[in-house]
Formats: sequence, structure tokens, C-alpha cells
Amino acid sequence: MKTDMDRKLRDFVGAKTAKQFTDVLNIETVGDLLRHYPRRYLKKGELTPFNELEIGDQATVNGRVKKVTVRSLDTKAEIPLVEVSKWSRRKTLTKVVVTDGEHDLELAFFNQPWLATKLTPGTSALFWGEVTMFRDIMQLKGPGTEILDDEDLTEAEIERRARPFRPLYSATAKLPTATIERSVKIVLDNLSEELEDPVPELIRRKEKLLGLVEALQKVHLPDTEKDISEAQNRFRFEEALVMQTILAQRRAVTDALKAVPRPRTAGGLLDEFDKRLPFSLTAGQSEVGDEIFADLERAHPMHRLLQGEVGSGKTVVALRAMLSVVDNGGQAVLLAPTEVLATQHHKTLQKMLGDLALQGMLGGADHATKVGLLTGSLNAAGRRTAMLDAASGAAGIVVGTHALLEDKVQFADLGLVVVDEQHRFGVEQRAALSAKSGENTPHVLVMTATPIPRTVAMTVFGDLSVSTLTELPAGRSPIQSSVVPAKQKPEWLDRAWARVREEVGKGHQAYVVCPRIGDDVKNATDEEGDLAAGDEEGDGKKQARPPISVMQVAEALGEILSDLRVEILHGRLPAEEKDAVMTRFAAGEVDVLIATTVIEVGVDVPNASTMVIMDADRFGISQLHQLRGRVGRGKVPGLCLLVTDLWDGSKSYGRLAAVASTTDGFELSRIDLETRREGDVLGVAQSGKRSSLKLLSVLRDEEIIFTARHVAQSLISVDAELAEYPALRSFVQSALESEQTEYLEKT
Repeated sequence: MKTDMDRKLRDFVGAKTAKQFTDVLNIETVGDLLRHYPRRYLKKGELTPFNELEIGDQATVNGRVKKVTVRSLDTKAEIPLVEVSKWSRRKTLTKVVVTDGEHDLELAFFNQPWLATKLTPGTSALFWGEVTMFRDIMQLKGPGTEILDDEDLTEAEIERRARPFRPLYSATAKLPTATIERSVKIVLDNLSEELEDPVPELIRRKEKLLGLVEALQKVHLPDTEKDISEAQNRFRFEEALVMQTILAQRRAVTDALKAVPRPRTAGGLLDEFDKRLPFSLTAGQSEVGDEIFADLERAHPMHRLLQGEVGSGKTVVALRAMLSVVDNGGQAVLLAPTEVLATQHHKTLQKMLGDLALQGMLGGADHATKVGLLTGSLNAAGRRTAMLDAASGAAGIVVGTHALLEDKVQFADLGLVVVDEQHRFGVEQRAALSAKSGENTPHVLVMTATPIPRTVAMTVFGDLSVSTLTELPAGRSPIQSSVVPAKQKPEWLDRAWARVREEVGKGHQAYVVCPRIGDDVKNATDEEGDLAAGDEEGDGKKQARPPISVMQVAEALGEILSDLRVEILHGRLPAEEKDAVMTRFAAGEVDVLIATTVIEVGVDVPNASTMVIMDADRFGISQLHQLRGRVGRGKVPGLCLLVTDLWDGSKSYGRLAAVASTTDGFELSRIDLETRREGDVLGVAQSGKRSSLKLLSVLRDEEIIFTARHVAQSLISVDAELAEYPALRSFVQSALESEQTEYLEKT
């Protein structure tokens, strides 16, 4: 059903102005305009006649400039108005006398001589500030001004512009904030009082929220700070409710799907694996394992997010879940984002299982399975074998990359999908794997080593249950981190290479990480997702030079570390070569590995004690934390050196200092998210889409999001299709159809 909010804006403001809104802000309807909220408010005083001004008042007056003078604060001499442009960087005092025809008022502006060319005698303007008295002359302290350039302004228009709180909108030169403000006023004056409110009345009463019409009036035309607060709070809740309703519906759909229960079986592979573990599980690993086993027992698919610090033991938790499924006759898949990581996972699982991974082979245990590997670069014979093992069920566990998503890849009985590094896979890719299990949906476990604050988990990952590992296994060594300002203190960089040499001399190994493969700036980002030129989360400016590359550093270190065994690793190397390099490094046959971010996650070489990250400011905080987690994995303390050309005091240098100051991933995650745009947090920046959130902040509004989540779950539990709430249903449908909420399908 169409409402006033769906009407075309041109019906209210005319075709010419409406076209401006469409061209500049993509605003076409009344609803679009009214939900283009003010970005901030200009606080003024109440419009007051000159003869009613009282000392101490915060007031606004409408007056005409009577006289203007500019003086130098150094020489006290008056500056001719034709010369004020030369004094823009000098200390000046501009005095403006304004009048209503009967009374005068003086305004003083410090170091703003250019105002004399704007506030010329005869100019009509609004002036606001605190009323004070100086040498028996009434003044406005710290005055603000708005020139009334239209001589024919009505009294009503002047009163509107002089409201105590003037809304300021995101605008451009082609569509200034005054035009937006005027258009909003026209629409509000002609808007029906009967608007369908997406927030049900019962919920509004319970949460003490404003109705839609009142909230729109107060957010655009507030009289008090309370008006602004109440209106913004209502729209924050509305945004949270729509988002959480979408996620609640998705959870309801998932819960309605069928899955084969995979209860823990006594005397199977899992029990045998647990007996052989050379260490005790942490309390967190045991607790999360129990949560997962409880999910696997259900006849509905598990959808759980497992987040944990670098080195917290997520792989062990995931493997135990996979073994439980294999014990029940099912298969498990581990999906990795890169071939390097898939290969590393395959080797890690085989090593952890030992003879339990040698089913049908000489030396295999009585209770054993097979761990298969399927990647895009396998030769024809290897690919055929891997696909046959998956389709026949011979491989209880299959590790792979996107190659697993191909239609030709089939499974005998797919029971569990484990997705590593969730942020690199979309919902569609998970669904492609899930579809391979026939009429029953597999259980899904998503892993990430990037700590996620609760508010983000409730939004970006709101359709998943969340488990968190916070404690590190016993025996992990501490990591010391330092920033190396190479441009300011080149001797520090020399010392960094000396430290690498010292560590190698002790029998240890080192990584050198670079943001780029080669010197071709055009292809600076390689297929493994390596960060290219620019600044992922920093000052938002391109760097003066391209980021340093693996090839550049390899050439330089060929001289500096000429007596050491140095090799390179990046995503464009053939799979066999990448595998051979990692094998040699893991075996201790390589002293220094110069690599891109292909070693970011999953690579486990306990003997590697040192990491030097070149152009560290080119990486995000979370990525630096991930990279740093590759050292300190054995008994030797780790060292991470963050090399940058930036100067101490810059924003990006501050981010590096924050990384160096703590190894607490959750603390770094909080710092990281505070410095990023909302769209980045929601994952929309990479797709070029805007966040649909306009007032709600997933980082700040935890209480609102939590309440909205509870309300949405309650609504969907009794009315999944929202038949009783047509306005909310319509809003949810519009949100799902909008490009602005594509992040819900992509994250």
C-alpha cells in the first residue's frame, strides 16, 4: 500500500529541485528525503528583539550591518578594507556594528579579517552568541553569522532560519544544506499525520519511543536538545529493529531446515584422538567443544561462529567437531581462502591425527579416516583421486579452497562445513557447499582469528551463534613488538636486520612481510588478497610512493644478509613451488622467508622467532595482529618489528604504536573499529556500497541493538512472516531489496 512516504519528491518541491536531489544524493521519494537526517545541528539562541536582550542570554538577532572595521592586534592600526586579504594569517580584530534601526549591537571577530568583505554595510544577517557588556557597549560573544541574501525573505522564513537548533545536512555545492532544509520543511508541512510506522505501537510504548511523524518533526526541526536525542534514539532503534528482524528471519529459516544429528559416539575416532593429545585442552576449548557437540546433536543445522585469538587453538576445536561427524558416518569439509593455507591445514590435520589419518594404508590405526586435499592447482590425477575420495566417502575429512565449490565436486554424506577466515567467504559460497548434502543441510562452523566486539557479532554475524576462545594454550611464548621509523631513524632499520641475523645465529628463523609482490603498481593487489598501494584503514591518503615489494626487499637483503638462506613466497608462485618453499621453511632449511600476506593465517613454524613487517602502515590493525601471530609459537619469545616511513605523531603511526603496545586482540579490535568508517565495519566498503545505517552505530549502540535483537526474535517466533505488522514487513522487504543492505548478503 502506497503512503505519503512513497510519493515522488517532485510532487512537493517541483521537478527541477527533485532532479537535483536525484542526481546528487540519489533521493527520489519523500521517505528518502525525510530519512536523510541532519549530520549535526548548529546551536543558536532564541530569536530576540534588540531591546529585549539581557546579559548572559544565548540569543539570535536579525540585524543589518551598520559599520565594519578591521584592526591589527599588533600595531592597533586600522587596516583599509581593500587590504584585508593580505592579513589572513596575521592577528586581527574585526568589529561589526549591527542595528535594528533603533538599537545597536557590537560583534568582535578575532583573526577573521575576510568577514569584512562579506559583512559590508547594509548587509542583512542573523547573528547569534552570548550577550555580554564591554565598556558599556552590548556585544555578542563568539558570534556566529548567516547572511540573509534574499531581500524578500518572509518573516516565517527568517524565524525558521533562526531556530535555536539549525539542522545541517550532508550536502554539496550543487545541493546546499539550505535547499535541503527548505525542502524538508515543505514536505513536513504537507505530510499526512497518518503514516505507517515500522515500529509497532506496542513496542513504541514499551520502549518509550516517539511515533514516526513526531520523530520526523523533531529530528529535522528540533527546539531543544531533548527533541534531538529522543528523535535520534527512535530512529536508531528502528534501524536496529529492521536489521535484527532480517537476521531473526534468517535464523528461523535455518532452524526450520533439516540436518542429520551427529551425536558424540563413544569409542570412536574422537575418543582415540583425545587420548593421544600431547597437551590438555584449555577450559575454553572444552567449553566451546561442548557447545558445538550440543549443536551437532540437533536435527537442525548448526550455524556457529568460532572466534579466537591468534594461537588460541581453534583448529583443535574444529578437528574434534569434524571427528565427531566422521564417527557418525558423515564427512567434514574445511574450506580455506588460499592454497597456501589449505595446504598448511591439510598438513596440520595429518600431523595432529598421525596414524588416525591413514585409513587403508600401511601403519594406519584401527579407527582411522583419510584427510583429502582439493585445490585448483592439483594435477589431473591428483584431482581425480581427491574427487573420487570425496564422492565415495573414503575421505572423512576434505580440505580445500574454492575448488570445493565447483558443481563437479560431490560428497557421499556431507555433515559439517568448517569455514576458515569467514570474512573472505560470502553467504552464497557457504550455501554452495551446503547444497552438496542433498535434502539435509550440513552443520556449519565458521572460524575467524579476528576478534569481534559483541555489537558487531550481533549485526554482521547476527545469524550465527557465537563462541569465543580467549585464553591461549600453555607454553605459548610472549611477543615483543616495536615500531621502526625507518625514514626518521635509518639506524633503527639497520639494527632490525642485525636482530634478524642474531636470531638466525641462535638457530631460529625470520619472516619479512611486504605489502606487494613486484614493482608493477597496476597489479599491486595479488590474487591472495595482498594489500596494495593506499591505506586500508589509515589516514585515507595515498602514500607518496608505491608500497615496498617482495622483489625489492629480496634484492636489498641479498646483499645485507648474503650469507643467510633467503627465499621468497607469494600468491603468484606455482602451487608446487609455494608448497616446496613452505616445506623447506618448516623444516628449517630456510633462514629468512620474504613473503606477502599469504602467511597471515594458519602457517605454524614454531622455530620462527622474528618478523619484520615492511611498510607496516599499509596494513590494518587486525591484519598486523594476525601476521604477528606467526611468531612466538614455540618455546622462544617472539619479536615483531613494524617498519614505517611515517613520522611519530601521524594518525597511522599511532595505529602502529597501538599494535606495538598490546597483544590483546580484543583490545586491538576495539581500537581498530573506532578508527574505521561504519561501512568498513559492516563490510560494505569493499563492495562500493553505502551502509544502510544512518544514525545507528554498531560500535556505540550496544544496548539498543541488544534490545532490538530481543524484540525481533520475539516477533518472529510468533509471526515469522510479520503478517500482523505490515509496516515493519514492508520496511524489511525494502531493506532486503535495497543495494544499501547488500552487506547482509555478502558478509
